[in-house]
Amino acid sequence: MPQPQRERRVALMVWHGTQAAPGPCVIRRFPTLRAALAAAAAADDPEILPWIVTEDGAVLSPHWIDGHAPRSVARPIHLPV
Repeated sequence: MPQPQRERRVALMVWHGTQAAPGPCVIRRFPTLRAALAAAAAADDPEILPWIVTEDGAVLSPHWIDGHAPRSVARPIHLPV
């Protein structure tokens, strides 16, 4: 049985809004999309631009992440940028 999309491995790439080029400042791998969404939602810098790439190659934009990330996270995760 195939795994649900939210339970597959992903990479979270984070750009800082004022430093969008030449590439991401941080790339972190997560065991699930659910975990990456929680990390993106818990980021403490409003200037970051998180993008997620799934193991299937789908690219999820900051706008998509904003619409699907959990609204509250028990333990914030700091993403250095």
